[in-house]
Amino acid sequence: MARDGLSETRQALSALRGEMSPLEDFLSEIVGTTGGAEVTVTGDRRRLSAEASQAVRRVAQEALTNVRKHAPGAKVLLTLDYGEREVTLDVRDSGGSPGELTGAGGGYGLLGMRERAELLGGSLRAEPDEEGFVVTLKVPA
Repeated sequence: MARDGLSETRQALSALRGEMSPLEDFLSEIVGTTGGAEVTVTGDRRRLSAEASQAVRRVAQEALTNVRKHAPGAKVLLTLDYGEREVTLDVRDSGGSPGELTGAGGGYGLLGMRERAELLGGSLRAEPDEEGFVVTLKVPA
């Protein structure tokens, strides 16, 4: 948790300085540290506001953390779509055996993701699907 907190602090400072790495690079990097995960980017790539970019980054991290926690070994597909007026991040897992941390936590991760989206005028949907679980973030771009 300390390592994640330090990483998030560094990224927030970088955002304030306008030094953030491109969003696609960030997503590729975090997917690279998660076995069985891949990222796809669609639409016309463009620079997002620091707030929108940070929201996508945080939601991607939290969604991947939830997969590792609740469905270890599941395959994960992150899709980032640059739409005309919004950017959508879709994180889907294939389901997996319940992790030993399944009962841990107070459920504040999903609440925090939803609040972050709503502060930007966006939305967050998190629910089971046919195979596993899906988290979809939409923020104005």
